[in-house]
Amino acid sequence: MNQYHHMTIRNTTGTTTHTSEKRKRGRLKIFLGYASGVGKTYSMIDDAHEKFRSGIDVVVGYVEPHATGETKDLLEGLPSIPMKTIKHGSQQVKEFDLDAALERKPEVLLVDELAHSNAPEMRNKKRYLDIEELLNAGIDVYTTLNIQNLESLNDVVQRITKVDVNETIPDYIFDSADTVEIIDFSPDELLKRFEEGKISRPVRSLNMIKFIFTKENLRLLREIAMRKAADRISHDNQSEKIVKDKIVSTKFLVYIDPSMSSSKSIRWAARAADAFHAPWVAVYVDNNGNDNEAEIQDNLDLAKRLGAEAVRLNGYQIAETLAEYARISGITNIVIGNIGRKSSLSKLWKTNIEEKLVTLLPNVEIHIIPELPRIRYRKQRKIKISENLIFTWADTGKTIAIMGAATLLSMGLGSLNTEDQTAIMLYILSVLIISRITDGYLYGIAASVLSVLLFNFFFTMPLYSFNVIQSGYPITFTIMFIAAFITSTLTVRIKTQIKLSAEREHRTKLLYEINKKFLVTRGLDNIVNLTNEYITKIFDRAAVFYTDDPNHTSAGYFMESMTDPYTSNLMEPEERAVAQWVYVNKKRAGAGTDTLKNAMAFYYPILSQGNILGVIGVSCVKGKLDQDNRQFLRMLASHAAMALERQRLSDEQRRILVDSEREKVRSNLLRAISRELRCPLNGIAKASTELLEKESVMDLYTKNHMIAAMGEDAKWLTRMVENLLSITKLNEGKTTIMKSPEWAIKVLEDALNHLKRRHPERKLVLEFPEEDFIVPMDRALIEQVLINIVENAILYSMDQDQVIIRAKLGAGFAVFEVQDQGKPIASEELSHVFDGCLYQDDQSVDGPKRVGSFGLAISMSIIKAHEGILEATNLNHGGVQFTFQLPLEEKHSV
Repeated sequence: MNQYHHMTIRNTTGTTTHTSEKRKRGRLKIFLGYASGVGKTYSMIDDAHEKFRSGIDVVVGYVEPHATGETKDLLEGLPSIPMKTIKHGSQQVKEFDLDAALERKPEVLLVDELAHSNAPEMRNKKRYLDIEELLNAGIDVYTTLNIQNLESLNDVVQRITKVDVNETIPDYIFDSADTVEIIDFSPDELLKRFEEGKISRPVRSLNMIKFIFTKENLRLLREIAMRKAADRISHDNQSEKIVKDKIVSTKFLVYIDPSMSSSKSIRWAARAADAFHAPWVAVYVDNNGNDNEAEIQDNLDLAKRLGAEAVRLNGYQIAETLAEYARISGITNIVIGNIGRKSSLSKLWKTNIEEKLVTLLPNVEIHIIPELPRIRYRKQRKIKISENLIFTWADTGKTIAIMGAATLLSMGLGSLNTEDQTAIMLYILSVLIISRITDGYLYGIAASVLSVLLFNFFFTMPLYSFNVIQSGYPITFTIMFIAAFITSTLTVRIKTQIKLSAEREHRTKLLYEINKKFLVTRGLDNIVNLTNEYITKIFDRAAVFYTDDPNHTSAGYFMESMTDPYTSNLMEPEERAVAQWVYVNKKRAGAGTDTLKNAMAFYYPILSQGNILGVIGVSCVKGKLDQDNRQFLRMLASHAAMALERQRLSDEQRRILVDSEREKVRSNLLRAISRELRCPLNGIAKASTELLEKESVMDLYTKNHMIAAMGEDAKWLTRMVENLLSITKLNEGKTTIMKSPEWAIKVLEDALNHLKRRHPERKLVLEFPEEDFIVPMDRALIEQVLINIVENAILYSMDQDQVIIRAKLGAGFAVFEVQDQGKPIASEELSHVFDGCLYQDDQSVDGPKRVGSFGLAISMSIIKAHEGILEATNLNHGGVQFTFQLPLEEKHSV
């Protein structure tokens, strides 16, 4: 194998992309050759052995079973994943086991034959889709590829080898590879190996020596491979500024129609756009819907696989519609097949589309791609009536009735000795009416011919025969037919334009409505419901919207359609698995795609700046979505993505504001606690200092008094800490209030005694109720509430002011009131007085502030835990009254 020549090309751009992703993405290495037998698989396995010897976890996922003996021998020593056996018809087919590889998750995985088509029973239609899943899972992949398997080179290879290559991969897979290693081999040596039987058996069984394994063909394929490698090197070495300049100055457009030349035009445009590093767009113009939708869809899918933007336009005049779009989009190059050179007689009086484009766009380059005849597998095109030539019994009856009425009316007018021109005008008017009320061209053309025959039969001499005596009548018939035919044709075209205009107007109006609704919609649920509502309304299908990983059972929002049967099946585990695949891989899947195509719905990812925001699923029980519906779904998804991203940013901003407020409250809370603790701590510190310094001269009474004061302060601190812990547990729901029946007067007296010890100089007045009563409460906590409220009143009143404390019975409540004669609370602060820790910027921390205190915040938590009410009001004569009510479970009196 020493004849192999290796050239490695690394994608530095791809490396940067991978390292910037949140989740590590695997790296792809392609071993590229120009034909089977050049040694791609052998080189891949040989490289894997070097990695394995260096301690890297390398596993063989799939190697072509028909590999040559020396390749099989090289596999020894490498761990492998068993292949999956699939029953395909009456045969047993061995395929690469993707799920086993994802579960094993080695560092490097070998998967041969990148362009391989999987069995229909597999999850993905093509092997390159399997490899994309492996890369997304963070697994490095080694694989092999022949140059003729690139989609953009398909027609070039067909022209050289006269063989259609059915197994191809999109060019973006090749372009995104991190490393491409070209395995070069002399064509002479390759032919020698082929003759010696060293090429795998499937290649030999196809008798490919007649088509590919000729020296000339191998030389050309080798040249194509080298050029592709050179283009890749050139692309990587170009500066970013040069690429941007080229993108700004060049943009390609390729026109698509159902003809066989469209696929060739698409591939040519892809190669040209890649050479110029320019964007390109594939455009199809729907002018009456005459074209084969299946072929159009195939061509649009091909263009998208090659990296184009697919666009569908509506317009009767194809050239004018393309020209207008080209002007708006800044197109510099238009690629078009030789669609205007058909052999039908009707084309003799029509100008080719390319000729019209040259006239309409003098500054745009027009590239005409000739259509070469297919040598093998050529499809025979069937002759069929166009969709504008429609036969219905209803329209037939209308035509006969109108032409009969015109004939009878002409006969009636003829009896009044009117001229022949009257009958001619009536027949032309009849043709106009028939063209207006029937579908397509058929009845207008038939009416034109029939009007001439009826006029000849009933109104020219000799009557009731098709003979003509006067020499001028043939000219009259001809002019009459031409006038009727043109009138009919113009009427049908006007109808078509009206229909297309209505469709465009409806589409534009709907998009405007959608955009307007999304702009004013707030909230995740509202955005999702609006999206589902439009999907069910527009497509008349059930829809499901996942805003999180579909594996979570509560993640899906489902909306059904009355006309869509079995819609509840979209929430089945099998469908959730498809949506979860889309969520993880950020690619569409399901019905109508190449991945998990047996699903009941089409699933589309909602992306914003590369981040997955959700997955939309549209039921396909009634049939797969066509290109128009997919395009509209993509636009709807983009609107939903913007709305979801806006909602996410709004939620993030709200969270930041809440965190900021929370941090502010926490800071103020710490300051409030420090203030509440400072007084007793200062008292303890002062008393202890005096005891130490003046113990020898201090009498026993003073000493005992100071020790008692220190004990009271210590008890106050202990109670404060216990209350803080209790309130914290209450707020977190970790504990409950332990109520017991307590006499109201006893609670008031105990609280007052504590306050008098702490504030002996203040005037504290207790107004007893007429009769004592029992209140269910946590006594220690309610005493703390009374102490906190009274101390707040003391803090904001003068020394000579009195503080009044009272209790009374209400309707099912025990009412406690505390009045002071201090400064009123500002009206704008009344609603925040129990928030606690609300300080003004121009005030010191310890200065008097008539706002809430930490003690009031604690009191509010205690009263709420008792299912009571705490409020503050300003008194008319000055001062503030705090009132709290506690519910009475039963009333007792003495």
